[in-house]
Amino acid sequence: MTGAAAPPDRPDVVVRPAEEADAPRIADVFGGYVLASIATFVEDPPSAEVWRERIVAAREHKLPFVVADLPSGASGGGGLSVAGFAACAQFRPHAAYRYTVEDSVYIAPEATGRGLGGRLLSALVDGLAHTDMRQVVAVIATLPDARHDTPSIVLHRRLGFEVVGRMPAVGYKQGQWVDTVIMQKDLQARP
Repeated sequence: MTGAAAPPDRPDVVVRPAEEADAPRIADVFGGYVLASIATFVEDPPSAEVWRERIVAAREHKLPFVVADLPSGASGGGGLSVAGFAACAQFRPHAAYRYTVEDSVYIAPEATGRGLGGRLLSALVDGLAHTDMRQVVAVIATLPDARHDTPSIVLHRRLGFEVVGRMPAVGYKQGQWVDTVIMQKDLQARP
């Protein structure tokens, strides 16, 4: 997988493999979600060093870990390095899950609405096509009484993921019970 410029309709986005030097910015982006949202059940933001280790581990396991940059001058701005990221990790620690990964996609608040989520998740799924992985799972937090799908559910559905389950009230964060929606994409499926 190589860093590729955005298609002509989004020339202001570059998706590329994450580098160890990206770890502090990834920690900042993710940390915002940890502290101010229910998007992740993590309650203590991982340090930049933990993210460095995850980038190295992904590379060693030949799993994609990608970031999106907004180059200087993009959309009239001064550019933004690591405006978002997408990564995956083994779904569960048991050996029988070795061909299944769970994805994560996070966009910096100042970079939302630019199509980065779709670009990043597409790059991640494309990168998984070159591995032994068979399934990719998304575990998406949502409120029990939500009347609409979250942006993450919409994004995953648009890229061919299917809802395979819902687990009510499995998390408690920010003073409220949170459900998870489980989505799955078969990487071996034939078109």
